[in-house]
Amino acid sequence: MMTRFDQAFAAISDRMLMLSAQQARTIQGSSLSTLIERVNSAKQRYQLGRR
Repeated sequence: MMTRFDQAFAAISDRMLMLSAQQARTIQGSSLSTLIERVNSAKQRYQLGRR
């Protein structure tokens, strides 16, 4: 019999696995140039925030 803690832990683990699978599909579906553009955009936003 599962305790409430066991049930909560199992639910969180399932959710994490589902999110990881979704992210992997998103990354695989994106082109390399799109990923590079996203990284460059994030770098620019970060650098603007430091000034």
